[in-house]
Amino acid sequence: MMSKVLIAEDNPVNRELLRELLEARGYVVVEACDGEEALRAIEETQPDILLLDLGMPVLDGFATVRRIRENPALAPLPVLAVTAYAMQGDRERIVAAGFDGYLSKPINASKLFQEMERLLARRQSAKAGN
Repeated sequence: MMSKVLIAEDNPVNRELLRELLEARGYVVVEACDGEEALRAIEETQPDILLLDLGMPVLDGFATVRRIRENPALAPLPVLAVTAYAMQGDRERIVAAGFDGYLSKPINASKLFQEMERLLARRQSAKAGN
């Protein structure tokens, strides 16, 4: 069974690009265009991993990841920040905010899959340990 990926991204072109990359690799994709929608989609679809854009309307990526980490039922979900922020120090700020990793835009497909596989493997071993 392939992993289910939730893409939370307000830009439809970026969302489409990610969806096509992921579906070509056999992932099941669910989409959301802001943080509120992402939180609802997590509850409804229980994805294995979340690709979360930082700069979204309604609820941005930082607020969204904070809500996920505060909820014990959602907290174990691997969350990968997908962002145009790629300045020195951003990575530390992103990881400190509760993200498990981060990718800068434009997305490099091989880096994307490498990070996703790392986080999904970590989640599998954590589940096996419980």
